[in-house]
Amino acid sequence: MASQQDIKRRISSVRNTRKITKALELVSASKLRRAQLRIEALRPYADRMRDLMIEAASRAHVVGQPLLERRDPKRVGIIVQTGDRGLAGAFNGQVVRRALQVGSEHAGQGREVVYLPAGRKGLGTLRFRGRDVLTSWTGFSDRPEYGDAAAIAETISKAYVATELDLVVLVYNRFVSALQQQVEAVELLPIPEGDLAGLDARERSQEGEMLFEPDVEEMIGELLVSSLEVTVYRALLESTASEHGARMTAMRNASENAADLISAYTLAMNRARQAEITQEILEVVAGADALQ
Repeated sequence: MASQQDIKRRISSVRNTRKITKALELVSASKLRRAQLRIEALRPYADRMRDLMIEAASRAHVVGQPLLERRDPKRVGIIVQTGDRGLAGAFNGQVVRRALQVGSEHAGQGREVVYLPAGRKGLGTLRFRGRDVLTSWTGFSDRPEYGDAAAIAETISKAYVATELDLVVLVYNRFVSALQQQVEAVELLPIPEGDLAGLDARERSQEGEMLFEPDVEEMIGELLVSSLEVTVYRALLESTASEHGARMTAMRNASENAADLISAYTLAMNRARQAEITQEILEVVAGADALQ
């Protein structure tokens, strides 16, 4: 059995750790609230932007747009959206696992797979596993800005237009609640066929024709790029809110486990103290008996 001094040191160490986890929990809770407000504010705009893109492309009967071109995918790019930091439970691991699963499925069909991690944790894991990393983005997972999404959208758009990539898939955590994050894998490029299926006939008859100024092709091209940027930006905000929620939950669990550990150590220390007292009493009694 460990001595009282050893157990006291363990209790002190666990208490210090609990202070850190509690502080991280409070910080994550504060960041989560701000991130949740940002994603809740963006979702209606992102949905409307997507609807506008579908409607405009449908009504204009646009052909020849590079971002709409569908071809047999020979080279697939997978964007892996993780965080720059750990201590967030399974947040980073589950995204990487899903991305590797998607990559294995495409590789099984004879396609070349490259990865585009956004976040240091995903980048480090993919490099450690020896995966082919085409490019990466780091340093903004805690509070992404629209410019970060625009940079990602520009990179994948140029790669797709130059036929360096034939299919682009984004894997990220969608925010459901502070306790739940759902991994999503969505096709970014080309625009999924379901999105280009057209509008409902009733909606077409009610709204009539759509006028474009100055040029239909140019307008649709810019609209497609903007829609892609908003989609990526939404995924970044969803991932940020998910990360803060996962970290808050993980740190809360760690604090509770630390409290349980302190209770167990305290009980062990009391037992050690009682054992030492009993031993001292026995030694005193034995010494008294020896003097008689």
